[in-house]
Amino acid sequence: MYYSSGNYEAFATPEKPDGIERKHAYIVGTGLAGLSAACYLIRDAQMPGENITLFENLPLAGGSCDGIHDQSKGFIMRGGREMDNHFECMWDLFRSIPSIVNPGETIFSEYYKLNKDDPNFSLCRVTQNQGQDAHTDKKYGMSKEALAELTKLFLATDEELADKTIDDVFDDKFYDTNFWIYWQTMFAFEKWHSAIEMKRYMQRYIHHIDGLPDLSALRFTRYNQYESMIKPMVKYITDAGAKIEFEACVTDVVCDCTTDRKVARQLSYTQAGQRHTLHLTENDLVFVTNGAQGDGSAYGDQTHAPVVDIQNGTGPSVDLWKMLAKQDPSFGHPEKFFKSIKETSWESWTVDTANRQILSAIEAICHRDPLSGRVVTGGIVTAKDSSWLLSWTINRQGQFTDQPDDHCLIWVYGLNCWDDKGDFVDKPMYQCTGEELCAEWLYHIGIPREDIRRLAEEECNTTPCMMPYVTSFFEPRRAGDRPDVVPAGSVNLAFIGQYAETPRDTVFTTEYSIRTGMEAVYTLCGVDRGVPEVWGSVFDVRDLLRSVYMLTDGKKLSQMDLDLKQRMALQTVMKMVRGTEVEKLLQSEGLI
Repeated sequence: MYYSSGNYEAFATPEKPDGIERKHAYIVGTGLAGLSAACYLIRDAQMPGENITLFENLPLAGGSCDGIHDQSKGFIMRGGREMDNHFECMWDLFRSIPSIVNPGETIFSEYYKLNKDDPNFSLCRVTQNQGQDAHTDKKYGMSKEALAELTKLFLATDEELADKTIDDVFDDKFYDTNFWIYWQTMFAFEKWHSAIEMKRYMQRYIHHIDGLPDLSALRFTRYNQYESMIKPMVKYITDAGAKIEFEACVTDVVCDCTTDRKVARQLSYTQAGQRHTLHLTENDLVFVTNGAQGDGSAYGDQTHAPVVDIQNGTGPSVDLWKMLAKQDPSFGHPEKFFKSIKETSWESWTVDTANRQILSAIEAICHRDPLSGRVVTGGIVTAKDSSWLLSWTINRQGQFTDQPDDHCLIWVYGLNCWDDKGDFVDKPMYQCTGEELCAEWLYHIGIPREDIRRLAEEECNTTPCMMPYVTSFFEPRRAGDRPDVVPAGSVNLAFIGQYAETPRDTVFTTEYSIRTGMEAVYTLCGVDRGVPEVWGSVFDVRDLLRSVYMLTDGKKLSQMDLDLKQRMALQTVMKMVRGTEVEKLLQSEGLI
């Protein structure tokens, strides 16, 4: 497997690998990583579809990319997916997957046309005082010291940041900046999360530094992620003959491991109360989703709070990874990521309403008609003075193909689940029913206190979901804690998904899952075509200069807070570049 950039490899169709018809694939998990691996096996490795089997512990495919209309609870969206124009592997795949809702289109062409016609941006990113615009006004509000700390993180090596938290590299004043409230709530980072991962995010998306304050960097699907992405992928692979075994929990993959070779020899799973064992040869390829952020998700309803009933470090995918990790050090260290539910959880809830008073309050904040079918909030709106650090968003309505035309679905989430009482509801988030969670959100969008309880109980249906491991992949780590997609010496075993290691890319993204699936297939099957490298904006001097301009809130070099020695050095440099292409570049990026 090798990386490539540009159109030469992107437009190529690889030759069929020798002996692919004699190989079989067993894929553990049907999230984006597992489904992507199956798609790449069919499209690029040209493996016969009937040779591919996927195992899914749940009765439905999709993993964390869900969108459920539960007839007893209501509409459920555990989370959303924010996508980028430089998700190179994702678009490479989705150009080949037909759309279900728009005949003649692919997922990519459907998505491209939608976001060209209706580009995403926010008109109110942060509120305070019960729905009033906090007027962050696209500013980062970074002090000289905060910029210095951020720059130091950006330039640090992974070795230097091994096992460090974000709080290890920033002082308390940094957390008062607009940058941090944008960053923390958009990506769900906490102070105790990995400094390495924050650095990767900074480097990966430096080209979007101007689109972070108003979320114009983001793009979204038309419907929920299950209907827009997962259903078309499932149809693509099953139409080709692949088989999905639902409610089949893989409990163990036994490997022969030596210093030089690692071969999966046996796969065990339970289904309908029966234990099954497959004996594997080197022609049987095994793709394991090791770890899942959705493991142990607990659901409530309008009148019941969700109850998390798993213990730290347990769950189907976690247990399987632990069994594998015992067999070889190169299979990673799952205990680093699943050690504290309080550190790795947050709660989200889906509010379904058609009430005009609520819809008017929404429109007053986001300045758009929530039922227009076009961009509404343009990404999350954060209530900065919320004790739960509550954020909410409304994507294009309807979010479900069977959603009533006059109903609006609002996705809300809070990062402070366990200890802090609400500002309206006098209890911690995790103890709240759907009605109570809705009431807290209504308070923060400016609904009068006297109306809140009635509207939450009678005019909304709210379905909460507590996810104990949702940010577990952000836990502090070092090299080796996550297994390589294909560990050194592996003959027929690959790791895919958010807990596998691939260079330079960032977890908690659709791209990461799809990239690991692509790399795994290309490596184990010997597909002779380049995997698109992670977009290289971190190496583009234009993007780097633009980030300086944006992070200083539009200051010229001459306006920056520099000491005498720095100013003298700047004057010397400016004399040297006068009349050169460097001067033109500095002008084009707004710095002079």
